[in-house]
Amino acid sequence: MKPYRILFCFFFLLLAIYSCGPDPDMRFSEQGREVPLFASDNAYQYIGEQLNFGPRVPNSEGHQQAIQYFNDHFREKAGNRAVYIQSFETEVYGDTLNLYNLVAAFGTEHSDRILLAAHWDTRPRAEEDPNDPDSPIPGADDGASGVAVLMELANIFAENELPIGVDIILFDGEDYGVPEDLDNYFLGSRYWSNNPPVPGYSPRFGILLDMVGGQNATFLKEGYSMQYAPRLVDEVWSIAEEFGHGYLFVDERGGRIADDHMIVNQKTGIPMINIIHHSIGPTGQVRFPPYWHTHDDDIDIIDQDVLQAVGDVLLELIYNRIPN
Repeated sequence: MKPYRILFCFFFLLLAIYSCGPDPDMRFSEQGREVPLFASDNAYQYIGEQLNFGPRVPNSEGHQQAIQYFNDHFREKAGNRAVYIQSFETEVYGDTLNLYNLVAAFGTEHSDRILLAAHWDTRPRAEEDPNDPDSPIPGADDGASGVAVLMELANIFAENELPIGVDIILFDGEDYGVPEDLDNYFLGSRYWSNNPPVPGYSPRFGILLDMVGGQNATFLKEGYSMQYAPRLVDEVWSIAEEFGHGYLFVDERGGRIADDHMIVNQKTGIPMINIIHHSIGPTGQVRFPPYWHTHDDDIDIIDQDVLQAVGDVLLELIYNRIPN
């Protein structure tokens, strides 16, 4: 992989794309456009392929294999000039980590853009696992599921003309920190936000996908999302209800969850929401699924129907609800 080979071409392309600032207002209505179909079996396969690399912990062999795999996939779908690997180093807990954000642009003829993102790394420790807390997790849902949905969306964007430009970002280093040390989480989104490949990048909005494929999923309206982009949250959850997915996209206020979207919101001002599996406990605390940060976060807990619902909702939003 030689990420700098196409850096100049990538900058030239995206500077042209973003030369005109989009309308910052988020207004949604049905546009009467045809919406392509999401193939959850493809997304499920992509989760399995990621797991075959083993844990995708920074500096590991699986991490290197995975970024090459993503690079190959998105270059095939978006074209070489529309994909950029943002590589960087950072020191965490005495180790120098080699990290990689991947950026892929679709619908490059549109100056009006939106952003979709997920983190692709996996947690280097399973502190919630009573039997083996020190080993890295497989990360089927926490990491691989969001990436897999974006990989299938890339397939669709490559074959179906977009009404708006869509940029996909895979953030690295989201899950490296130890509990209570938020400064060493979200390493990729921090770096991307502080070092934008395209200065002045200003999409209409962003959507982060984090744990979007697990069994018994519940997607509550996450607190930071409601703070930064409540109209977008309401539109996404309204579409889900119309499509019969209200049992997943529950019309209730969720917790405030520190995640990549929070970093992007705070550092860039891009209004970004988070679709993330969580619930609220009896005393108001955020609760994650029982396999979270354990070795049970493996392929057996993935529910293809959940992947399908998330894909359906996103495609309806992108292709049929955003006015020109």
